[in-house]
Amino acid sequence: MLVRVLHVDCMPIKPNGSLCSIKEQIVEDLASGLILQFECENGKTRLVIAGRALPFGNREIIFDMDGREAAAGTLVGEFRRPSWLKEVS
Repeated sequence: MLVRVLHVDCMPIKPNGSLCSIKEQIVEDLASGLILQFECENGKTRLVIAGRALPFGNREIIFDMDGREAAAGTLVGEFRRPSWLKEVS
């Protein structure tokens, strides 16, 4: 699996617009039943892979500031789908 590290670079939302920082991205793959959640905080990236397709539990991978794997293992606790997340068609 190729994982690209998320950098918290500011980018314009639209031409001549304000700047924003992307701190979280969630991808739901309906075909596999997996949810990929990327979070970036204090320059560190965290990837959570969740779903019923994982028989041994949800996984968590943490990357250091250089994009190298710093820790990985079974997600402690339960994955909770954010209540603000709405489906996009």
